Amino acid sequence: MTRQERNWLLVAPAGAWFLVMLVLPLSVVLVFSFGERGPAGGYVPAFTLEQYANLPARLTAFKNTLILAPLGTLAALLIAYPLAYQLAVRTDPKWKTILLVLVIVPFWTSILIRSYAWIFILGGRGLPALLEAIGIEGVRLIYTPLAVTIGIVYGYLPLMVFPIYVALDRLDKRLLEASSDLGARPFRTFLQVTLPLSIPGVATGCLLVFILLMGEFLIPALLGGGKVFFVGNALVDLFLQSRNWAFGSAVAFTLIVIMLVTVTIYMRLIARLRLGRDDAQIM
Repeated sequence: MTRQERNWLLVAPAGAWFLVMLVLPLSVVLVFSFGERGPAGGYVPAFTLEQYANLPARLTAFKNTLILAPLGTLAALLIAYPLAYQLAVRTDPKWKTILLVLVIVPFWTSILIRSYAWIFILGGRGLPALLEAIGIEGVRLIYTPLAVTIGIVYGYLPLMVFPIYVALDRLDKRLLEASSDLGARPFRTFLQVTLPLSIPGVATGCLLVFILLMGEFLIPALLGGGKVFFVGNALVDLFLQSRNWAFGSAVAFTLIVIMLVTVTIYMRLIARLRLGRDDAQIM
């Protein structure tokens, strides 16, 4: 057996999985998107662009998704980075495992239960009641974009923490000591040494959270209360309630294209950032 044949043999299982689990379902979605809704719902074969022409009818769902998904990703990053930095750089090794387990603990409970807990916390008998008791009245938190943002940050925070933690944990501490010995202040050391070397972890965490948020539907459904809904909520409505599979497929495929374009641009920016960092180190 030649080396090329061995390579093909090793790639074949992953290639078959990719074909069956990704390419074929996407092909079905693409075909359905050019069809029409049947009299009783479902899908009727056709070739029309009518479904794509109706996309503005779901503009609010796209707008909410494209605003709150990046915003939630950014908020998760701003919270996760200091936490990951504290765990990786400044925490005693004997406590790291315990603290990392505490980060994972929320995943031991269903996201449905955790979301219902936030409904109580943000509802009238939760934080608003506490604020009213100290004299701040008329605060509404539940069923708002803020409530949805809080829910998605809480739900996806561990996925942001761990890639950043791994990148920081692998950081050679001697680089930080060398920077300090050369007279750099802690903040400058962070900007010029720690942050650039942690970019791969930041990129991975942001990518994981952003992709999952683009398809999120449970948290907006519970914490948004039908007032703040994502494309995922629109898809649930189109496929399960109105049974308009053709229009639902057009919405789904449009979301996939938006995600592909966004992720491609993001990865190119990250690659250029890393290339610029490497060139600066060489110089």
